[in-house]
Amino acid sequence: MTPAQSGVGQRLDALAIGPFHRRLLALIGAGMFFDAFDNYLAGGVLGALVHEGISDIHLNALFISMSFAGLTIGAWMAGVLGDRFGRRFSYQFNLAVFGLASIAAALAPSMNWLIFFRFVMGIGLGAEIVVGYSTLSEFVPARSRGRYAAILNLITNSSLFLSSAASYILIPYAGWRWMFVIPGAGALVVWYLRKAMPESPRWLASVGRHDEADGVTRAIEAESVQVQDPARVPALPEDRGQLRELFAPGQLSRTLVGITVICMSFSVMYAFVSWVPTFLIKQGFGVSHSLLLTSAMFAGGPAGSLISFAIADRLGRKWGLVLFSVIGAAIGMMYPFVTNGFAIAAVGFGVTTCIYVTSALGVACYVTELFPTRLRLRGVGLCNSLGRLANVGVPYLVVAVYSMAGLLGVVTLMALLFMFLVAVLVFFGIETRMRSLEEVHADKLDTVAGLHDAAPQYRRT
Repeated sequence: MTPAQSGVGQRLDALAIGPFHRRLLALIGAGMFFDAFDNYLAGGVLGALVHEGISDIHLNALFISMSFAGLTIGAWMAGVLGDRFGRRFSYQFNLAVFGLASIAAALAPSMNWLIFFRFVMGIGLGAEIVVGYSTLSEFVPARSRGRYAAILNLITNSSLFLSSAASYILIPYAGWRWMFVIPGAGALVVWYLRKAMPESPRWLASVGRHDEADGVTRAIEAESVQVQDPARVPALPEDRGQLRELFAPGQLSRTLVGITVICMSFSVMYAFVSWVPTFLIKQGFGVSHSLLLTSAMFAGGPAGSLISFAIADRLGRKWGLVLFSVIGAAIGMMYPFVTNGFAIAAVGFGVTTCIYVTSALGVACYVTELFPTRLRLRGVGLCNSLGRLANVGVPYLVVAVYSMAGLLGVVTLMALLFMFLVAVLVFFGIETRMRSLEEVHADKLDTVAGLHDAAPQYRRT
């Protein structure tokens, strides 16, 4: 880390939340809202396509798998482009891709064309989550980073409920195509509004563009109040930005924890969220009733983000993930044993809440904190691309497990994934609560060098 980069990080962490931070949250949040809306519409749309005879469970599995194939490519591309050309460039590029592909999907003449456009759409969708959460973490002061990540996750995951509600209202009366028009048009509007978003000062400093980094930081300081003196951080060598450094001593365990958090979180999420409407139809519920129950369950998405907001900077990321993974596994095992609509909705709400607590704490915040600036987007991109790649096979695994063991088999699979995440976090996870990004990186270097007692730590005053 150069002294200039260290200074940028110190200055940003010394500020109170101000108008700039709230405006940045709105710009990033708007794009991620439509990204998630587009991602979550699969359940309602696929249920309707099966009901209309346009698709079947096997074509639905291909649709979901091709979505994840695009998401995998997009997540990795975002990491490479974001670390090479900047967060802002990568953000605008992927937003345009998924916005235009969504409009094309609304005009798809057949299921095969819809699957193709979904693949292209996935490239943009996979990039948005990598750049959005990482960019926010580089601007927001350490004392507020967990809460702001939870707010961004709340904005993002409110689209889960709104997408399922829109499916319930629009699909029976206007058809499934309008479900693609909404996020496509919204993404293009946000693309225009977000042209004024600044580049990350931490990234600018990390690539030697110190004057630009200082200029952006000064502009942020002009809109904010300094609530503490910039903390002193020892000048430490910055990573050179090479991919192999993600697997270097000190960083390797963090990279593996990040991969596990993303893979397990995504697998549990899509094993449940994408398949609930189809499972309900298979259980004998009509399309409208199925979508109504799904909307009630998916209200747990915002609830999970609100819980994360309350605990992220108190209980912390690591132990919050452990606690709600255990609770999610326990509630999930109840799901096959409830039969009436109210009980199904209540248990489904509980499962969804736990899933989105792990999403807010892990995907939105924790993973972005595990990598140094020069490697952050490639590290987060690697975790996300492997998570998406793993999920290419999840739809087929769910179909196979459902065919052999029904809902009990599917929720048992989910519980095992939750508990694997718990084991990895307990033995290998670190806590990042209330620590600056520079301190987390310095701690890693101190661990490698065995200098814990010699190197001063950066702590919040």
